[in-house]
Amino acid sequence: MDAKIGVAAGDVYRFLEAEGASTVRQLKKATGHSDATINQAIGWLAREEKVSREMHGRTARWSLA
Repeated sequence: MDAKIGVAAGDVYRFLEAEGASTVRQLKKATGHSDATINQAIGWLAREEKVSREMHGRTARWSLA
């Protein structure tokens, strides 16, 4: 399971690096990972202080820190 999350974290990181701030929905569509896996990948990256979150109303947008 950790390997799957690690792969997803790499996918999310590369997407954010290329495309900039994105929502979970955009990340899911671009990477093909499930909501749960995307959220776990974001958590992994957040723990390593690699991503930051901006709130726009009720929508969170994630970007590289």
